Amino acid sequence: MKFKRIFLVILDSLGVGEAIDANNYDDSGANTLGHIKEQYDLFIPNLKRLGFLNTINMDENTDVDAYYTIARPNNSGKDTLNGHYEIMGVKNDIQFKTFTEKGFPRELIDEIEYIMKRRVIGNKNSINNGLDIINELGERHIEEGFLIVYTSNGSNLQIAAHENIIPVAKLYEYAEKIRNITLREEWKIGRVIARPFTGRIGNFRFTNERQDYAVKPPTMSVMNYLQEKNLSVISIGKIADVFDHEGITKTIKAKNNNEALNKLSDIMTKNFTGLCAVNLNDFDSDGHKRDTVGYAKKIEELDVEIPMILNKLETDDLLIITADHGCDPTFKGFDHTRENVPVIIYGRNLREPKRLDILDSMADIGATIADNFEITSPLFIGKSFLEKLK
Repeated sequence: MKFKRIFLVILDSLGVGEAIDANNYDDSGANTLGHIKEQYDLFIPNLKRLGFLNTINMDENTDVDAYYTIARPNNSGKDTLNGHYEIMGVKNDIQFKTFTEKGFPRELIDEIEYIMKRRVIGNKNSINNGLDIINELGERHIEEGFLIVYTSNGSNLQIAAHENIIPVAKLYEYAEKIRNITLREEWKIGRVIARPFTGRIGNFRFTNERQDYAVKPPTMSVMNYLQEKNLSVISIGKIADVFDHEGITKTIKAKNNNEALNKLSDIMTKNFTGLCAVNLNDFDSDGHKRDTVGYAKKIEELDVEIPMILNKLETDDLLIITADHGCDPTFKGFDHTRENVPVIIYGRNLREPKRLDILDSMADIGATIADNFEITSPLFIGKSFLEKLK
């Protein structure tokens, strides 16, 4: 075991240029980080020192403090589930469906209404993480008791209800029933999400009692094997939800990037052996809103926290920063974009930071984590780059 603790930070949607198969997804020319940099004067000195900006064009740069490269997506989609699955060594051939353009088919809505015994309102795409939907429809929901249904940010169906109209436990019950419907072949929706909210008309807000109902990964992930070896697998943010809590030993929820980074700061003071995986989801929200300035500012906010993260690393720790897909805020539409992802690798005892060869799969990250903890499986995809870290 070369590293006692590995910290994996996933910058949700922060891609660095079109994948080789981007044309198959109508995403030719997409470049989340590159286009943000073109349109906004990014000030990120700490990430720059780690080689982050060099991942846009894979420029050679020996004056860096970390290893850097990019990883190519080798999965069937461009969404959260496929990206996270691949990172953790799970081969998934299912391309989950998205319904961001026209909403869900009438047949699905009819079935939901029949089972729930409630009328559905909404059935549209949210560009502001659901807040736009509940503020538009919350009053009608309260007056008539209708169930708010919407989608956003990939393959998901979200149901929202004021906790005084539909109790949280009942909303969870609805979500479980809808989850069973949406697993069918004709829908293939990745996640059903229950979103309780509270507040008054004009000032609605979601509570912290969000509950995700995801698809169980089709095979064991690297995290499952770490757990079987009695190693810690700590999830901060939505990692646990994405994997339906498979392979997770500790779940820590976070409402936003700042809270996730604060939780990470706290975990870094704890003594454990294993993996801590963090998802920073706010980037994805701005990508879907096509808010270039908002996205850029969140990258700058992350940059401010980088010294804290680096200073808290022990000499036998490893930090890996990557992404799961792209979501170019300058691109057409509101969907994710098929992109390569950055891979930054930092350790206090690594003495030869430089550009690494391009990784053929995001699964190389998971393979490296498994290799470090001396775990092998014929199910793993990807190739470890552990021996290249010196």
